[in-house]
Amino acid sequence: MEPEELERYARHIVLREIGGTGQQKLRKARVLVVGAGGLGSPVLMYLAAAGVGTLGIVDDDIVSLSNLQRQVLHSTQNVNMPKVVSAVEAISRINPHVMVTPHQTRITRDNAAGIVTEYDLVLDGSDNFDTRYLMNEICVSLGKPLISAAMSQWEGQISIYDSTENGPCYACVFPERPADGLAPSCSEAGVMGALAGVMGSMMAGEAIKYITGAGENLRGEMLIFDALYGETRKFKLAKNPDCAVCGSNA
Repeated sequence: MEPEELERYARHIVLREIGGTGQQKLRKARVLVVGAGGLGSPVLMYLAAAGVGTLGIVDDDIVSLSNLQRQVLHSTQNVNMPKVVSAVEAISRINPHVMVTPHQTRITRDNAAGIVTEYDLVLDGSDNFDTRYLMNEICVSLGKPLISAAMSQWEGQISIYDSTENGPCYACVFPERPADGLAPSCSEAGVMGALAGVMGSMMAGEAIKYITGAGENLRGEMLIFDALYGETRKFKLAKNPDCAVCGSNA
């Protein structure tokens, strides 16, 4: 690393669990972030600041005024700009050492495998079940670990789904999507802005731990954060041997 990088990442390097070796792992990592919105904003900011070498961003949306209450990667002057373009600008200001690959497209069954295969780790910050289920299927089929989080109103959840380590996949935990009306979107139900920062930062933290091998990650566990009452809960997740995605029925 260059002297400027050593100074930039000094607070990571002095951490016993990361050190210079872990920082080099971050530098070599290729991470795909699906969604540059509420969750993707803090994820991208903290992974860029951490020195993740290559960040891929998938998003086909544009910045709107209603995004700015929680999507802190974007600013008022970027309203109506494609989110991936706004994100690239912001990341370049945070850390010029990070290479950013924008994918200005909606991720679909036709293009998902071609995009995901280029990365080591996928973070799903999408806001709909179709994308979450698709990303899980693609990550299982390609043997890629998936960090997925979701939030609504005052509550968020996060876990790591990694079938390569015999952990449960997303479909093991959520075999069927909720019935219409049971899981309204943020635009329908609302969301407290700072919750996106909490959950997105948790995603970034889990990614940093996964890449560097520090501590214990959330594989096989789900963490629930209730911002309204300041409570967290964590419980075990079990792999479903009959899962339609990673089990005997795949």
